[in-house]
Amino acid sequence: MNSRHTLSVLVENKPGVLARLTGLIARRGFNIHSLAVGVTEHEALSRITVVVDVEDVPLEQVTKQLNKLVNVIKIVELEAESSVRRAHVIYKVKANASTRPQVASAVDMFRAKIVDVSTDSVSVEVTGEQGKVDALRDVLEPFGIKEIVQSGMVAIGRGSKSITDRALRG
Repeated sequence: MNSRHTLSVLVENKPGVLARLTGLIARRGFNIHSLAVGVTEHEALSRITVVVDVEDVPLEQVTKQLNKLVNVIKIVELEAESSVRRAHVIYKVKANASTRPQVASAVDMFRAKIVDVSTDSVSVEVTGEQGKVDALRDVLEPFGIKEIVQSGMVAIGRGSKSITDRALRG
């Protein structure tokens, strides 16, 4: 059974909402694997995309607890098959004049891009599904990864339906 779930949580765009949401998750002993938050197409609403590990309890318990928060408007689980998911990562990789062409070749294969170059390193930006991001890391590791910065997973349902529209209608 997969214990990792991606939730799209529509909340009021107000101070303290994120802190209350993450506090509740932490108090219940659920592990947050990834977290991203931003304003939606409606200024009064924010969307929190949270990937949680829930091994010992049903996912329903997590969503029931989150729905009790006053600023939570709607929660939707985004299944892999019915959503588009993307991670964004920047890797700082050791690369001198002799290894830089090899690093650049690997970057090109993954449709990533070099966003900074110094005499002894390059910074590589990649966006995509987690598998792609992880595969690029595996290819870059032999060169020596000096630093990794990763955003939280962002995800949206496929098709024309919008959780924002559904939430505002009813």
